[in-house]
Amino acid sequence: MNNFPKIIISGGGTGGHIFPAIAIANALKRISPQCEILFVGAEGKMEMEKVPAAGYEIEGLNIRGIQRGSVLKNLTLPFKVIESVRKAGKIIERFKPDVVVGVGGYASGPLLYAASKRKIPYLIQEQNSFAGVTNKLLSKNASKICVAFDGMEQFFPADKILKTGNPVRRDVVEITGKHYAGAELLKLNPLKKTILVTGGSLGAGTLNKSIEKHLDEIIASDVQVIWQTGKFYYKGVIERIGLNYHPNVCILEFLNKMDLAYAAADVIVSRAGAGTIAELCIIKKPVILVPSPNVAEDHQTKNAMALVKNNAAVMIKDNAAEDTLVKEALNLLNNSEKCETLSENISKMALADADTIIAQQVLKLVKR
Repeated sequence: MNNFPKIIISGGGTGGHIFPAIAIANALKRISPQCEILFVGAEGKMEMEKVPAAGYEIEGLNIRGIQRGSVLKNLTLPFKVIESVRKAGKIIERFKPDVVVGVGGYASGPLLYAASKRKIPYLIQEQNSFAGVTNKLLSKNASKICVAFDGMEQFFPADKILKTGNPVRRDVVEITGKHYAGAELLKLNPLKKTILVTGGSLGAGTLNKSIEKHLDEIIASDVQVIWQTGKFYYKGVIERIGLNYHPNVCILEFLNKMDLAYAAADVIVSRAGAGTIAELCIIKKPVILVPSPNVAEDHQTKNAMALVKNNAAVMIKDNAAEDTLVKEALNLLNNSEKCETLSENISKMALADADTIIAQQVLKLVKR
């Protein structure tokens, strides 16, 4: 075996792909400190910023996904795919990886395809309960497919599947004993009931509208809200209601200390991305999920339903959220028995060591 394994991790486009990829890289470094890791992502996407910030080198491909509802925007896509496959091949020939890891997203497709043509073993990590198109297409030649949900045999060869859960950012889920520190950082009262609303780094328009429309009801209930708007919505929210709307309302564009926000919250309102759900299972707090309708195959609804059917979360449809979300959240805050049940059931679905298990599988492929 090569004493210094060389591994390429490909994928990205959203935090849901990038953060698990970084978690896998960190686990590889813990287990095999001298391994060499190179990331490959999509030019202009957030991985080109987040990966170097985590201490890893990254190269970009000129690739993007299918633009839904626009034929014209997709005309150049075949040429971009061909160009990206060619560049991915050059990256592989230069870096000479022992194994390649694909975490999904359109950036991983060209890299995994180029690896398969060169007989380089690759591992697929599928985060969602409904497999993405790229991963389904490339699963045939994969050496191992790591999944987070049951029933994935409908998408992948059963003999290649290993249920590992989704890798999470360890610093984000370590919240024990941080409740007061979280409240202090966010300038909130640690003794008051608190709702955390997060739509991810870019934000979620439906969640923001739902909170803004019913802020007075939240304040009238003497409940606090940590409101993470996302970068697309922050400026508009602040222009409309001001930064210091009320002492019970903490408005933020992005949560740099997510662990402290989780720790300060009593109920969490979120989209249903697979990475977020993996974190919430470990956090073990009552959760209301509002799946995004703007994703392929409506996979966020399927992710949410995997929890709902186990009485581990409450789900509200996106088109109903503006009228019902805040009412549901306030009712849940005041129902200690339901909160306890949800917390207990979501904790049973936690798979905390996914990053380590996946890293071990990657290194087994290097050995082989």
